[in-house]
This record gives sequence, structure tokens and C-alpha cells, in this order.
Amino acid sequence: MASDAEIKAQLKAFVFGGDEWPRAPIWHQPEEVGLKYETIFFPATDGIPIEGWFMPRQDSNQLIVCVTPRWFNRAGFPAHLEPWNTLLPGNDYDVDFVKDYKLLHDAGYNVVCFDNRNFGYSGAANGGITSPELCARDVIGALNYVRLREDTKAMTIGLFSRCNGAAATMYAMQEHPEVFEGIRCMVAPQPFSHNVFFAQTLKRMGLPDKYMEDMRQYFQVKTSIDLDDMGVMPWPKSVRVPTLMYQVWDDPVATNDDAQEIFDAIPIEEKKLHWITGTQVRFEGYTFFQKQPEMVLEWFAKYMA
Repeated sequence: MASDAEIKAQLKAFVFGGDEWPRAPIWHQPEEVGLKYETIFFPATDGIPIEGWFMPRQDSNQLIVCVTPRWFNRAGFPAHLEPWNTLLPGNDYDVDFVKDYKLLHDAGYNVVCFDNRNFGYSGAANGGITSPELCARDVIGALNYVRLREDTKAMTIGLFSRCNGAAATMYAMQEHPEVFEGIRCMVAPQPFSHNVFFAQTLKRMGLPDKYMEDMRQYFQVKTSIDLDDMGVMPWPKSVRVPTLMYQVWDDPVATNDDAQEIFDAIPIEEKKLHWITGTQVRFEGYTFFQKQPEMVLEWFAKYMA
């Protein structure tokens, strides 16, 4: 059994190393699935340069804006490659989001996706910190961009915001509800409260809850943010668009209770929570759409019409 000092050193290394993973490469391109696309650039609300793709659908006036999880970029996450195959044990395969864009495009949608700050080709910012509060600036920047662009400004908009992208979108809804006026709906896979993530990390490491205070202190030293302030829980109360959530049941990164509480906090009737069973692999929540697209496509079809 490691000593108390050794455990604290391990936890400090975990917290301080969380934002220091090398950027994953943009491993896939739209042309792999026959999609025409344009590389786009726009500023986040604080001026950070954001880069992404626009994949036009001829004769369509509907647009899906896609927001990625932490550590991912617009193309997904190549967890079959070192060192990214060690980020989350058991989640060591390639997640290809280009397949998702093909499904959306074939269903009749224009698609915009982008790299959040500190990932892909987007700008470095905030000392590498990628909290939902900061990435919310990228989400709003993307919506500002498509509303100013001549060929997309009149389009009906839906959101496909995953994980940290979902949390960032919810935070943006809290801080700037006016930006989301007219947004038809959202699909929000696997948001979680960050304090729950750290508690689950202790559990996976086989450490008692008493070390949570050390995690909290290291996190605040690293980021200047109180870990309790990073809980996603207050933000769903500001969601005002029909929202489909789905989540891997017994995902070791999060908890079922946290996902249920996030869902329950959304104060509208037009919402749905789907549990993915038969696996505890978190990345299965990111590939669920491309394996079973019907639910998501039906949600968009219902509310984008």
C-alpha cells in the first residue's frame, strides 16, 4: 500500500497532467465518406481562433452544429494510437465522427463542426484549461458565425453537443439565453458533473473519499477554479430547447445518479433520456449514433421540421 505522501503525489500528477495531453491528430477527413466540405474559421467570443468544417447539403435549409467532447477534435479521437489509447482504460479504439456527419448529411442536414480551444487546429488559450465555462465561448462563437454567414444565416439550427460540449452548451444557455432563441432542439450525449468525475477517479484508483479534498485543492491551484463550481448541475435549469440525452449505464467515468439529476433538472417536457446498456465503455456513448442512428435522427426530424 502506498504511503499517504505517495498517494497525494499521484493525485497531484493526475490533476496537473490533465490538460497536458498532446493534441490528438485530425485522423479523418470528410472526403473519406464522399462529403464535400469547406474549412472554416471564426472567433470565439473572447477572440480565440476556432477552426472547423462546413459540410453543405444542397437544397436543405436545416443545419446541425456539432460540439465535441474534451480531448476530442472535429474528426473524433484516435484512441487506437499511443498515447491516447491510455487516456481512459478500456476506451482504446478509434472514434470517427466523420461517420456521424455522413449520417446527418444523408438525412438532409447541413453540418458545421469545430475544434474547441486547445484541441485540433483551434487556438491555445487559458493555459490549456478546457472547462465548460471557457468552451461555452466557442459554442457561442460558432452560432454567431453561422448566423452571419450568407448561406447559413437563414437556416433552422439544431445542436449535437457531446460530453464537455453538452456542458459548455448548457452553460452558454445559462449565461446568454438570447443566443439560443430560435434553436430548435439539442442532442446531448453524456454530460457529467466534473466533481463527480474526480470522485469516480478516486473510486477507480481504489482510494477513500477523504482524498477528494486534496483533489479539490490541486485542481484549484492548477486552474484557479473551485472544483465545486464546475459541477454541471446548475446549468441544465437554463435549457429551453427539446433535448435528447443518452448515457452509458454504469459508465465508470460518471454516475447514473448524476446523469439522471442533470436530465431531471431540464425544466421542460420535451426531453428524453436513453440508457445504453450492455457495456461500461464510455466511448460507446460517442459511437452510439453511428451504430444506432434512428433515435437521434427521429429527434432531429421531429423538432427541426
